[in-house]
Amino acid sequence: MKNDNLKDQYRINERIRAREVRLVGENVEQGVYPISEALKIAEGQELDLVEISPNAEPPVCRVSDFQKFLYQQKKRQKEQKAKSVKVVVKEIRFGPQTDDHDYNFKLKHAKGFLEEGSKVKAYVFFRGRSILFKEQGEVLLLRFANDLEDYGRVEQMPLLEGKRMIIMLTPKKGGGSTVQAATSRPQVKKVIIPPKPQGKPDENDANSEK
Repeated sequence: MKNDNLKDQYRINERIRAREVRLVGENVEQGVYPISEALKIAEGQELDLVEISPNAEPPVCRVSDFQKFLYQQKKRQKEQKAKSVKVVVKEIRFGPQTDDHDYNFKLKHAKGFLEEGSKVKAYVFFRGRSILFKEQGEVLLLRFANDLEDYGRVEQMPLLEGKRMIIMLTPKKGGGSTVQAATSRPQVKKVIIPPKPQGKPDENDANSEK
């Protein structure tokens, strides 16, 4: 429901079609009233009769200032929208025989991602016969999770999916709205980590997946 159309979502006063309604609100005796009497009650308080539950039997109406009612509804929608943030998932790729220098380089990036509130999807990609090293890949991912225990918790243990073994980590703190937004649809971002400042590039990272 858009705020611009919010006013059109509610029937008020003479626009209410029901013959009788259930009244709620402050300074009214709650109960079921003929629509004519409910309108008189609202008019007597110089307020509006607002239909808030049209599908109820009978419909529920509130005696309220309609402009104030709309303001409260818009405020509630903004609060709900603020709580509904996107879950960002950033990916980090390893080879089954990643060296310590490259491992530490990617570990540093993962710490930054978790601190900013993003989830981290780390995986080992096995090319050809390198699938024989799947146990080695699992050990690498578990080491990765252990080294990040102060920044994130394991959401999914290492799992082999085709040519990739994947582990999922979610932030422990910092930007922590990510965890609260578990019902939101994840926005996956593949991370292209810049070249290492030193050392020979990892052959596994130089090649793209096939």
